[in-house]
Amino acid sequence: MTTYKLSDIISPAFIEPHRAIKVGAINELVEKGGRGSAKSSHLSVEVVLELLRHPDCHAVVMRKVGNTLRTSVYAQICWAIAELGLTDRFRCTVSPMECIYRKTGQKILFFGLDDPGKLKSIKVSFGYIGIAWFEELDQFDGAEQVRNVEQSLFRGGEYSMCFRSFNPPAMARNWANQYVLESKPGKLVHHSTYLTTPPEWLGPRFIDDAEHLKSVNETAYRHEYLGEVVGSGTQVFENLTIMAISDYQITQFDRILSGVDWGWYPDPFAFNRVHYDAGRKTLYIFDELTRGRTSNRDTAELVKQHIAPGELVTADSAEEKSCNDYRSYGIRCRSAEKGPGSVNYSMKWLQSLERIVIDPERCPDTVKEFTEYEYERDNKTGEVLQGYPDLNNHHIDAVRYATNQIWKRRGQ
Repeated sequence: MTTYKLSDIISPAFIEPHRAIKVGAINELVEKGGRGSAKSSHLSVEVVLELLRHPDCHAVVMRKVGNTLRTSVYAQICWAIAELGLTDRFRCTVSPMECIYRKTGQKILFFGLDDPGKLKSIKVSFGYIGIAWFEELDQFDGAEQVRNVEQSLFRGGEYSMCFRSFNPPAMARNWANQYVLESKPGKLVHHSTYLTTPPEWLGPRFIDDAEHLKSVNETAYRHEYLGEVVGSGTQVFENLTIMAISDYQITQFDRILSGVDWGWYPDPFAFNRVHYDAGRKTLYIFDELTRGRTSNRDTAELVKQHIAPGELVTADSAEEKSCNDYRSYGIRCRSAEKGPGSVNYSMKWLQSLERIVIDPERCPDTVKEFTEYEYERDNKTGEVLQGYPDLNNHHIDAVRYATNQIWKRRGQ
């Protein structure tokens, strides 16, 4: 067996996830990024290495369409085997499409989900399927399809590892982009770009093409090469930063604001807590509550658990009775000041900020609303319509009410 140096095979950008896999700190790795990020090369190496570490398990590598397997993931796995100096240790065949580790009989199998019946009929002669790789995750039909496949594959055995890789689609509402934001024990999300790949691996033509696109169409460059979710050109908020906000950061917030948008069903009750850093023109959204068919008394008790004693809550003034209810339940509740053009003014203020930072684990519903909120288009002409859609914006409204006194004073 030829010896190898791992740094010659995987990009330095993947050292952290490689270590997490090796020590068993995670059981799911989601790798997203733009062209040339070398994420597929990395995952093909990890599939082979994990197979060798767990002699009782087999691996399944999948794409949405089966006729693309041979020239994509199958070729990628064969590359990894060769780079690891294991060519003589594996027998790889196209029909059936599989790579077999000669010493143990372990298999790496390849399937397209355009024929899901084949997956249901998978049988291995010993052990269990413990490794799965979904390549081009966004091409699958959705989270439910992927979840059903996992439930079919991961049966028996103490070990399991799921790899998912894709180039993020432009639209934030795409299910794969949304899945990245979901928190789950044992799950690691990693982002990479061609800028983290050794340039000699890519060659001058690749880099020149990337730089050319950057100069003529920066949005396309950010999407294709940096793997950014750039939207369709109709997104309302282009200043979002989706990232964790630590407990320590929250203790340093000198002014916390809370807002409520009343609701019942189908429109839910929405509550948010935020902090505004005027010097940096940055809004931090770090807490939320979402409830349907829940009385004012019950939501008040929930809100009390999320706010400090005596903390002011600003709520939608359209339901003054609800505001009075909250006061009777011991919450300092004030009605938001509204007037002609207040919606437009508050929305433009939010859009004018340098950053709106939202914690995806603490505020998943808020992230979903802000990232998916878009201007409407005319069905006939395709032109973007004026105004802000009054749809799926409950937490957006709660944030507007929380910051009511700030934007009324022009953000000071």
